[in-house]
Amino acid sequence: MATLEIKDLHVSVAAEDTTKEILKGVDLTIRSGEIHAIMGPNGSGKSTLSYAIAGHPKYQVTSGSVTLDGEDVLAMSVDERARAGLFLAMQYPVEVPGVSMSNFLRSAATAVRGEPPQLRHWVKEVKQAMTDLGIDPAFAERNVNEGFSGGEKKRHEILQMALLKPKIAILDETDSGLDVDALRVVSDGVNRYKASSDVGIMLITHYTRILRHIAADLVHVFADGRIVESGGAELAERLEEEGYVRFTGQQEAASVG
Repeated sequence: MATLEIKDLHVSVAAEDTTKEILKGVDLTIRSGEIHAIMGPNGSGKSTLSYAIAGHPKYQVTSGSVTLDGEDVLAMSVDERARAGLFLAMQYPVEVPGVSMSNFLRSAATAVRGEPPQLRHWVKEVKQAMTDLGIDPAFAERNVNEGFSGGEKKRHEILQMALLKPKIAILDETDSGLDVDALRVVSDGVNRYKASSDVGIMLITHYTRILRHIAADLVHVFADGRIVESGGAELAERLEEEGYVRFTGQQEAASVG
């Protein structure tokens, strides 16, 4: 059992000649087997939370704490956080020219597991995971994310999660830019890994549509850098009907189409 505990987290980011506080006291606990949906309008701090946990140097934690099973996450380097069991699927996955997917995945697995996976078992594991996500086997020899469509990049992120087997997975707007079919495939990949493990998931999203495919145990509404309301599926349904206007004072739909 794993527990990610965030207490009174304040995070700032450099903005021109000054710094701007983005997170203004976030409290959140995610345990193994739980799915927490983080929802809110653009600019509310959702992605800042994910990058601060992952250790992005642009985001400065000014106070508060983040622990994983009692260990101080903020004292860890980025690679130490990954080895401890944290995983971030980025909203905008980066391209890595000159590095094939197969080499990248095996290197990442070696770093996280502490030893190289046995080649025969690894090839079988990767092949099955790619099949489950509808990824063409030829992609294994393509450079990481180079020339990939938005949907292909997101499938690759979920492929990494399935192979690296984190304790806590943070999915930052994994649904953005996906068509209906790609959304279903990516969601199925998340659900498949969830069913086969005790992973705890932080699912960051702007819209409610992914929650039709991935059932969240708790929904948290972000506004102005903090969690302002928490609830069950009924809260997401209310957001779809009303948007975020009662939290921001500005009309912004929580769903599209």
